[in-house]
Amino acid sequence: MPLAKTFARLLALCACTLTLTSTLRSAESEADKTPPALKVEVSGAGRPMILIPGLACGGNVWDGAVAHFKDTCQCHVVTLPGFAGQPAIREPFLPQVGKMLSDYIRDQKLDHPIIVGHSLGGFLAFWMAIEHPDQVGQIIAVDGVPYYPALLKPGTTPPAEKAAAEMFRNGIKTQTQTQFAFNNIFILTTMISDGKNLKMVAESSSHSNPASVGQAYYELMTTDLREKVASIRSPVLLLGATDLKASPEEKQKQEASYTAQIASIPNHRIAFAPKSRHFIQLDAPEFFFEQADTFLKETAGGR
Repeated sequence: MPLAKTFARLLALCACTLTLTSTLRSAESEADKTPPALKVEVSGAGRPMILIPGLACGGNVWDGAVAHFKDTCQCHVVTLPGFAGQPAIREPFLPQVGKMLSDYIRDQKLDHPIIVGHSLGGFLAFWMAIEHPDQVGQIIAVDGVPYYPALLKPGTTPPAEKAAAEMFRNGIKTQTQTQFAFNNIFILTTMISDGKNLKMVAESSSHSNPASVGQAYYELMTTDLREKVASIRSPVLLLGATDLKASPEEKQKQEASYTAQIASIPNHRIAFAPKSRHFIQLDAPEFFFEQADTFLKETAGGR
């Protein structure tokens, strides 16, 4: 099932987990007085690559990618606050996370790292390329776009999506951890084809903070980067997943919705996974690796 249709029907994303090897702490959370952390697992050697999971996700969605890239890249796999057992932060979510990522790049002295982001992580990759153009290198967005609602409704705007986003946020923040985990399993069945990968992601979904997921989702649905992406100087690769059951005409429309969102980026390319749901890196790893390797090689001189 494509990302846009999943959002329209379920108003949610995914959940997963990650191991800590390096920690970046931000300002103290007033909610529990615990310094919230941006977790990062570092492995491999070579050019720095930051891998950002999607909503509620942790770094195990990138295990296959790390195994593939670690001989040529130093992989920095992130877990965002409130996801997969991480301490939560107060709102707003996206600006704080963007600053954390920028601070991490600066503090670790990473030279124009490649940013690979899935879903929400893809959105954050665009955000970083807009807000911190001198810090980032090539961008690979895996079924992540500048404005998610517009995949289904190209003419929509944040004010038009605000009520639905608020409804989701208010509903999810009252869920118990058990209810959240149950709902995530249901959602993930629409996003991942392989049962083993589904189980891997679902087992860790219960560790995400429902209120954090709701707030991040709300901000994602009401933040539109489409008019800003024209300023992006980094080379961009967008990998999209369309509806596996769509007719040729429907698929063409879906692909047009993806393409329109990045058309103004000077150096961009786009490819669609022919047999994949939302988690392209899990559903179609060969496609993902082939597209990423070719892109990184051909744009090696880019930022």
